Amino acid sequence: MAERSTAAVDVADNGGNEPPAADAAKATADGVDTQNGRAADGPMPEKDGERRKAAPAAAPELHSGHKLARRYRLEECVTRLDGFSSWRAMDEKLRRAVGVHLLPADHPRARAVLAAARSSALLGDPRFVHVLDAVEENDLVYVVHEWLPDATELTAILAAGPLEPHEAYQLVTQVSQAMAAAHREGLAHLRLTPSAILRTSTGQYRIRGLAVNAALRGITSDTPQRADTEAIGALLYAALTQRWPYEEDAYGLTGLPKGVGLIAPDQVRAGVHRGLGELAMRALANDGATASRQEPPCTTPEELAKAVAAMPRIRPPEPAFTAPPEYQHTTYQQGSYGRPQSHPGVPGSLTMSVPVPPPPLQSRTGRVLKWGVAALLIAALGLGSWQLADTLLERVKGDTGSNGSTQQPKAGEAPKGAKPTTPGKPLHIGNATAFGKEPIKPEDADKAADGNPDSAWVTKVFYGYANFGNLDSYDDGSGIVVDLGSVQDVAGLDVDMYAAGQKVEVRAASPEASSPRSLSDFSHEVVKLTTAGKNLKTTLETPLKARYLVIHITALPSDSSGGYRGGISEIKVLGTAE
Repeated sequence: MAERSTAAVDVADNGGNEPPAADAAKATADGVDTQNGRAADGPMPEKDGERRKAAPAAAPELHSGHKLARRYRLEECVTRLDGFSSWRAMDEKLRRAVGVHLLPADHPRARAVLAAARSSALLGDPRFVHVLDAVEENDLVYVVHEWLPDATELTAILAAGPLEPHEAYQLVTQVSQAMAAAHREGLAHLRLTPSAILRTSTGQYRIRGLAVNAALRGITSDTPQRADTEAIGALLYAALTQRWPYEEDAYGLTGLPKGVGLIAPDQVRAGVHRGLGELAMRALANDGATASRQEPPCTTPEELAKAVAAMPRIRPPEPAFTAPPEYQHTTYQQGSYGRPQSHPGVPGSLTMSVPVPPPPLQSRTGRVLKWGVAALLIAALGLGSWQLADTLLERVKGDTGSNGSTQQPKAGEAPKGAKPTTPGKPLHIGNATAFGKEPIKPEDADKAADGNPDSAWVTKVFYGYANFGNLDSYDDGSGIVVDLGSVQDVAGLDVDMYAAGQKVEVRAASPEASSPRSLSDFSHEVVKLTTAGKNLKTTLETPLKARYLVIHITALPSDSSGGYRGGISEIKVLGTAE
C-alpha cells in the first residue's frame, strides 16, 4: 500500500489527471497528497453546463500554530490549491477538531465562498457536514466546518472493493434524499465526488462541502439539479463496479474502456444487483441509453429519491451463525433424562441399568489398607517439608558470600528486597532521535521531548495496514529513542501520545550500551506491549539503571482520512524521589 504524508480530507479529491494548479498543490507542507501515483487535489472532470472560473495560484502563507480569532489553531495543511488552502485545526474554546478553508479577502471567489458557506450553514440538515463559522478578518476569509474523526471517505472504502447491494442501496438512498432536501432550499453541491461522501462508524453517510467546495473552485452550472443527479449516479455506479463510469481514471478508480461508451454495470462486473444497476444508468447522462426496461431518466435528486423508494427494499445480509455441537450424553446423567425409555408394547426398546457402586471398605483388610495409605501420606509430607527447608537454606547461602557479605545485583537491576521507589522529578533528556530502519521525520524527533505539549513528533499517514502500511522499510515499527546523557536511576515514565489507540512498548538498553539502534539492543522490558490511550504512565517497582530508552510503536490508530497515523507529543522520564 502507498503511504501519504498528509491526510486526504476536506475538499481534496482524487482527480483523474494532473491538475492545472499542480504547482500550487506541490506547495503543501509535507509534499503533494498522492494516491496511486496521481495528485489527489486534481479537479473533477468538467461536465456539460459546468463552468470553472480562473483563480490565482497563491494560497495564504500561514503555518502550523497560527490562530484565527484567537480560537482556531491551525495544525496541518491538507490542501493548497487554486489560491486557497484547507487545514485541520483545533477549536481551543470547545476543545475539538475542526476543518478550516482559508483564502485571501481579495481572492476573486472570496465573496462567493462566504455566501455559499453562510447559505449552507442555514440548512442545518444532519446528513451534511455542518459549516460552523464563516468570517472575513484581517484580509483573510475563512470557513470553519465540522471534523468527523470516526468517518471514512468513500474513496478509501471503494479502494478495498465494491459495496455489497445493501450498502450501495443505503448510499444512494441517503445521498439522493439529502440532495433533494438541499435543492428544495436552493442549494446545489456540484462537487459530489467519492471524497465528498463520508461514512460514519454508525453506517450513516454524510456529505461535506455543500455549495462551498464548488465556490472554492469556481464551479457553476446552468443545470445544477441535473449535475448533482448525474454525480449521484456516478457514485452508485462506482459503488457497484469499483470502476469510474467515464473513460478517464479518477479518484483511485479505473475508468471504462475507451471507445465503448457507458455500459451497464452488470456488463462490467458479474453479480451486480440488477435494480441498482438500472437505477445508476437512469441517473447518468447517457444519450437516452438508460436501463434495460427503458424507464425514463432521473434528472433531479427528487426524482432519483422517488425511484429508489419505489424499488423493493434490499435487506442486509443475514449474519452467519455457527451451529452448536450436537448434545452428547454422558454417564453422569441419572434418572430417565437422556436415556431411552421402555415402553410397553414397543419392540426393541432398551433399558439402561445403573451400575451399583462397590461397597465401602468395612472389612478388617479394608481398615488395614486405609491406615497404611494414611501413614504413607504422612511420611511423604514430612520428606517434602525437609527438602523444601534444605532448598531454602541453600538459597540463602548462595545469596551471601563466604564472609557473610551480600552479593551485588547485576547491572540495571535493583537490590533484592528493596522498597518500591517513588518517582521524583523528570530527568533531563539530552537527545531524542527517531527509531526504525527508515526513520520517520527525524527532524521532528526533538519535538517529543522539548517540554512543549503543543508540539509533537507525528508519523506519516499509512494506508491499508495499521502496522505502517505493511511496508518492509517499517517492519520494525517506529518510535523515539531518548538519551539521558548518562546512566540514571529511572523510577517511572509519563508519555503523552499524539493519538489514542497506538500499540506501544517501552524498552531500555543495558547501562553499558553505547549508541543502541536496533530493537535487540534494548534488552530490558520496561512496559509490555499494550494499546495505549492518550497517556502512557507507569511506575517501576524498583529503580532501573539506564541511559537509553525507546518508546517503540508497532501499530498505528485509524485517522479520519481512512489511513493510519500516530506519534508522540511529550516524553518524561522520571527519576527517584530524594
